[in-house]
Amino acid sequence: MATDKEKTKKLRQDVAPFAKSDTGKSVFQMVNTIVPLIVLWVAGYMLVDVSPWLTAGLSVISAGFVVRAFIIFHDCTHGSFFKSKKANDWVGLFTGVITSFPYEKWKREHTIHHATSSNLDKRGIGDIDMMTVEEYLEASKGQRLWYRFYRNPLVMFGLGPLYMVLVLNRFNRKDAKPKERMNTHITNVIIAGVCVALIYFLGWQSFLLVQGVTLFIAGSLGIWLFYIQHTYEDSYFEHDTDWDYVKAAVEGSSYYKLPKLLQWATGNIGFHHVHHLAPRVPNYNLEKAHNETPPLQTATTITLRTSLESLRYKLYDEERGKFVSFKDVNEIIKRKAKGSIAA
Repeated sequence: MATDKEKTKKLRQDVAPFAKSDTGKSVFQMVNTIVPLIVLWVAGYMLVDVSPWLTAGLSVISAGFVVRAFIIFHDCTHGSFFKSKKANDWVGLFTGVITSFPYEKWKREHTIHHATSSNLDKRGIGDIDMMTVEEYLEASKGQRLWYRFYRNPLVMFGLGPLYMVLVLNRFNRKDAKPKERMNTHITNVIIAGVCVALIYFLGWQSFLLVQGVTLFIAGSLGIWLFYIQHTYEDSYFEHDTDWDYVKAAVEGSSYYKLPKLLQWATGNIGFHHVHHLAPRVPNYNLEKAHNETPPLQTATTITLRTSLESLRYKLYDEERGKFVSFKDVNEIIKRKAKGSIAA
């Protein structure tokens, strides 16, 4: 029988052939993503005076293309979209401006996310904040209140996009190196220049209705995708001493099975377990890698309907190895309180 190490080696070998970019496919994906997005934005501005509601409807559609543009940006940060590093960097900068993400900053933080995903001892960079049950029970009332506020869906998917676009993406971390800092500043200046020009020539109301609505919805969808791909009942989490990269990828990342249209709009990122196992696989090869690698098909599958159940999962229970709700933890607190009184 093959050892775990041998199984891991074979799994990586099986996926390796898919970790090759195809310039033709990459260019075609840029054309069928960026061109429609620009057309939708132009049409949205042209139709503002005819019907603001029609413009808002186009902005909702535009949000899907922004999510798809982000996947291109995301692949560039992994160096998987083009063979050329320069091509990845330039396209990454361009799509970063479109999606409001600084390329070098996000590339470093996302690399850390991949190296520490599902590691309980290395949380904090590139992750959605998560407490374990034990940490929550030991926290002060103020800390619990803040965590409940943070994990509220209205905050996470409502205020979250605003915080991400206006604050998180605009400032460097203290440990950022000069190249990263400069890239963030350049991205900010370009974005600011484009925004000022659009507001000056087209008006702030039109700007908010087109760019504002588009980025807000795209941001909410992006946070949701990131949330659901790591937050489901039997997700894998371990402390550093027992943490395993392959288990973190295949058991700690879900397969989000979406309808074909949504799968296309989200650039196949629903095959997140494949992506975490082999980040150099470009998005257009993820489905093929999943279909042709049987061990990857054992990953937890989540559908649109079942994904909504994950909204109740707030804390990770290390003892049971699964996510639980605040209601579950409240029952634990009540039992402990009764036990203390009885004693």
